[in-house]
Amino acid sequence: MTGTTPSAPPAPTDSPNPWVADHIRRFEETGGVPRPGIRDLLLTTRGRRSGVLRRTALAYVPDAEAAEATYVLTASNAGAGQHPAWYLNLSADPAVTLHVGTESFPALARPATPAETERLWPVVVAVMPSYAAYRDTAAGTAGREVPLVLVTRVTAIAAGAC
Repeated sequence: MTGTTPSAPPAPTDSPNPWVADHIRRFEETGGVPRPGIRDLLLTTRGRRSGVLRRTALAYVPDAEAAEATYVLTASNAGAGQHPAWYLNLSADPAVTLHVGTESFPALARPATPAETERLWPVVVAVMPSYAAYRDTAAGTAGREVPLVLVTRVTAIAAGAC
């Protein structure tokens, strides 16, 4: 009897931005700690048009008030007038993969509610003060609100319940 070996999922395509690609490389080389004192993770989304897995490096803060481990991401795009591609991708498909430290796991992403955003922006800015300027720039030049995204691990129980 011949069997087939399941193929490994395709490797994600890293961000074409040289700074982000270098950040991903440093993340992998350092076991997930490319910038001591800053919490970083790798986020893999599925391209909303291409279907290709896309990977980027992002800073995060934990939501200490959430009932389960929740990673707060900031879709600042350095204050640009448009949302980052990763945000648009997860808006189309909220199933993502997170790589935190040396661990990778499936997760679900969703935009923060207005109440969550109000509570979490001060937490985000306390950790990464540059986000305040990015938020002001995005609002001032393009009228864009910088969304916060909450990402939670998909548990086996939750995955089986769907």
